[in-house]
Amino acid sequence: MANNVNGFWCHGDQFCGCFSKVGLGQVKRLVFTTTCIFFFFFLFAAALVHLMYVPIIQRNPLPQMISSPQSSTTKHLTRIENLLNCSYLGLRQNCPNNNSSVFKPDELSTKTCPDYFRWIHNDLQQWKNSGITKNMIETGKSSAELRLVIVNGEVFLEKFGKPYQTRDLFTLWGILQLLKFYPGMLPDLDLLFFTGDKTMIKKIDYQEPNSASPPPLFHYCGEEDALDIVFPDWTFWGWPEVNVMPWEQMLSAIKNGNKRIKWENRVPYAYWKGNPYVSLERKDLRKCNLSDKYDWNVRLYKQNWSKENEEGFKHSKLEDQCTHRYKIYVEGVTWSVSEKYILACDSMTLMIKPRYYDFFSRNMVPMQHYWPIRNTNKCRDLKFAVEWGNNHPDKAQAIGKAGSRLIEEFLTMRNIYDYMFHLLSEYAKLLKFKPTIPSKAQRVCWETIASSKKLKGPWKEYMEQSMVKSPSDKIPCALPPPYEPQVVQAFLDTKEKITRQVEVWQTEY
Repeated sequence: MANNVNGFWCHGDQFCGCFSKVGLGQVKRLVFTTTCIFFFFFLFAAALVHLMYVPIIQRNPLPQMISSPQSSTTKHLTRIENLLNCSYLGLRQNCPNNNSSVFKPDELSTKTCPDYFRWIHNDLQQWKNSGITKNMIETGKSSAELRLVIVNGEVFLEKFGKPYQTRDLFTLWGILQLLKFYPGMLPDLDLLFFTGDKTMIKKIDYQEPNSASPPPLFHYCGEEDALDIVFPDWTFWGWPEVNVMPWEQMLSAIKNGNKRIKWENRVPYAYWKGNPYVSLERKDLRKCNLSDKYDWNVRLYKQNWSKENEEGFKHSKLEDQCTHRYKIYVEGVTWSVSEKYILACDSMTLMIKPRYYDFFSRNMVPMQHYWPIRNTNKCRDLKFAVEWGNNHPDKAQAIGKAGSRLIEEFLTMRNIYDYMFHLLSEYAKLLKFKPTIPSKAQRVCWETIASSKKLKGPWKEYMEQSMVKSPSDKIPCALPPPYEPQVVQAFLDTKEKITRQVEVWQTEY
C-alpha cells in the first residue's frame, strides 16, 4: 500500500520505488530523488549478496581438537569445507566436459580378487530380488548426508547434512581417483552415503511383513543387526585433522617404524593410546591401566588432541607407536579406523571383541591374525594374553607378523580401488531406474578440487600424495562368487570355536 512519507510516495515496508510528489521544489525533489536512487541500489546490492551468500560452517567441527575458534586449523577447515559446496565454486562450469583419460590396459589377463571381496555379494543380498528403486533412494535421504550420482562418467553431488570434519571430502576424493584409475569403466549409478560412526539402516525396522523395503546406504562399517553397505573409509586418502597421511605413505612409515625395535626387544606389555571418552568399552578399559594396587600388564595413554594440534602432532605419530610387543584394539563409537594401523605394527593385536566390522576385517581369524579378548573380563584377559605371549614369544610374534602381513597384502591401493569398483558395479546392476542428475546436485571433479586455492596445508598435501597419476595398466581383479551360506556358517563356527578355546584358557587362569 502506498504511503506519503515527507512528501514522497513509497510502496510497502521494503523499497519498491519512489516518486516525487507533484508541486515540490526542484532542489528538494533532486535531493530526495538522489536519496531514493542510492537507497534503491543499496537494497539491490544487499539482496544480491543475500542471494549469493553460501553458509560456510555453523558449528565447530573439531570440538576436541581446536582450543580457539580463531585457530589456523579452524580457518583452514572452514575454507576447505567450501570445496564441497559446488555452487560456491562453480564446479559445473569449471569441470571439463569429458574425461580425456582412456583406459588401455597393458595386461588383459587378471587374477581373482582376495576372498574378502566375496562379502560384497552378502552386503547387497538384501536387494537381490527386489532391486533398488528410485523411491528407495528418496526415502533413504533422511538417513544420508550425501547423494552421489554418476552419469556418463561425470560425478554429481547433493548434500543433506554436515559430515564431521572432512570425511565427505576425502571419500569423494577417493571415488574421483577411482574414476581416474579405471576411466570410462564405472556404470551410471545413484547412491546415498553416511559418513558418521553409527550404523543407520537397522534390520529390525524392516522385519514386519508389510514393512517398506530398506533403502541402500553406503557407510564405513556394518554390524550383524544392520544393512549398511560397507565401503572403504576416508583415511585411505588421508585424515589431515589428526595428521594421518594417506594409506600408502602411512603404511610405509609404520613399516619403517617396525624396524627400529625388534619384537623381542619391545616393551613386554600391552599398549593403547587414544580418546577414552567416546565409548563405554574404552572407559571400561581404563580400569586395566597400571595402578598402585594392580598391574594388568597394560599401559594406556590418553590422547589429548587439542594439545597435539597446538604442538604440531609431535607425540601422536602412528609410526612411533610400534614399541610394545602387544597392542590393544578397542572400538570407539562403533568401529575404529585405528584397526588397520594397530594390525600393521607387527605387535600381537589383542582385540577386544568387536561388534562392528569394516570391509576387510570379516576374513580375519583369531589366533592367526589376533588374540581375542572378552568384553566382560578385559583386565584379566589382557594380563593372561601378555603372560602367554611372553612365555611363548615365537607364537606371539608369529601372530603379530601374520596380522601385519594380512594388512599389507589385503590393503594395497590397487585392492582398495578394485573393491570400490566391484562394489559400485554390482550395486549399479541392482538399480531399477536410469540414474539422472538431481535438480539440487552439482557436478564435481578432481581437477577443480585439486586446483582450488581454498585447499591449504595437509589437506592439499594429502590429496596430492593420494592422487592417481595415470589410468591402471591392468583390468580389475576378477570378483569371486558369493560364499555359500554353509561356508559362511562353517567359517563363523571355526572362529567361535577358536575364541571359546582361548576363553577356556582365560577362565582357568
